[in-house]
Amino acid sequence: MQMIWIITSLAIGFSLLMIDSDWYDIFAYWIYAFVIFLLIVTIIFSHDIRGSRSWLVIGPIRFQAAEFAKFATALAVAHIISGYNFTLTRMKNFAKILLLFFLPMGLIILQKETGSALVFLVFFLVLYREGMSGFILFLGFCSILYFVIGVRYGDDLWREATSVGKLIALSLIIPCSSLILYDYEKGWRYVKYILLGSVIIIGLALVVFSFLVFDLCYVVLAIITAIIITLFFFFLKHREKYFLYVAGFAIYSVAFLYSVNYVFDKVLEPHQKIRIEVTLGMLDDPGGAGYNVNQSKIAIGSGGFWGKGYLNGTQTKLKYVPEQDTDFIFCTIGEEQGFIGSTLVLLLFLVLLVRLLYLAERQRSTFIRVYGYSVVAIIFFHVAINIGMVIGITPVIGIPLPFFSYGGSSLWAFTILLFIFLRLDASRNERL
Repeated sequence: MQMIWIITSLAIGFSLLMIDSDWYDIFAYWIYAFVIFLLIVTIIFSHDIRGSRSWLVIGPIRFQAAEFAKFATALAVAHIISGYNFTLTRMKNFAKILLLFFLPMGLIILQKETGSALVFLVFFLVLYREGMSGFILFLGFCSILYFVIGVRYGDDLWREATSVGKLIALSLIIPCSSLILYDYEKGWRYVKYILLGSVIIIGLALVVFSFLVFDLCYVVLAIITAIIITLFFFFLKHREKYFLYVAGFAIYSVAFLYSVNYVFDKVLEPHQKIRIEVTLGMLDDPGGAGYNVNQSKIAIGSGGFWGKGYLNGTQTKLKYVPEQDTDFIFCTIGEEQGFIGSTLVLLLFLVLLVRLLYLAERQRSTFIRVYGYSVVAIIFFHVAINIGMVIGITPVIGIPLPFFSYGGSSLWAFTILLFIFLRLDASRNERL
């Protein structure tokens, strides 16, 4: 069956190369709208398969519209950014971009395909290349950091009074806010006083804490509150908006941190919570939620340096590893081809990504450049997360390894994604 998918993918790729490159720009919104329609239809008419409603069945054909939403969204984002006089610094334009990839993301989440939905966050990397402030990327990085620390150490107590997770995360808000302020000011004018004052107060609080037990989080919260008030005062005095940005970051950080436990306990599905706990080392469940990853690591480790040889993997051929031909296919490579084969696969992906980056950067057309960076970002996310979950450093979210995992929808979608860019690159000198 996979051979059929490969042959049809080659036919699709050849057909895409024959289409006039202008069509991808002209019909970008129409393609996007059609895929959004398919996503809505999937939610309404699809059947529950392994806990998700993402498969659309039309006669003998069964496919996942979520896979095709990636290249459709990439085309739509490229089309809108390449519009006349478009700038991301205008809030109206930025909101339009967010809507373009949050809409399919939301529809895919309704299908209970969280892994596929998370892929759309990589468009922030594309926007950063096109002029979006790095402040937003830094905000996203800090959010992940707060979440991991809050979940991993949230239940640990220091002398039965202070949550270690909240204390660490709250303490990080101070240097992170200072770093943003330093970047805006290009100097230490106010940052040095914030950091020095915070260190002195926290040091005194630790001395008192050695004699009198109390919640140290309140001390750090008081420091953050004082910093926020000071930043508002500086804004009123100097009328510089970046003081508001830094204050907003601090307020958001505190609100996000204190909502982590609620989101983790009330919003995430039970299987998602368990996968995160297993990844963070909070739960050891080798026979349950951690079974796939545990068996995958055993398979990769047993491959050694040279591997056991093609079709000679015991862990994989004896079916100890579930989903070894789809989401966990990299463990098959690791067991059969060993360290050498795994490294070769990673190097091939690296060469592909570097080559695509080069092709994207040399474009004189904004539409082709943005689409090219979208291709790079999507493939990079799939490779990093898929291999990361197979070796146990990222949660299991169920996304395929590009051009390796079994499945027609994935192979077709990545073929379309890549070959559209090849066609656009071939016409780069025509689109000036």
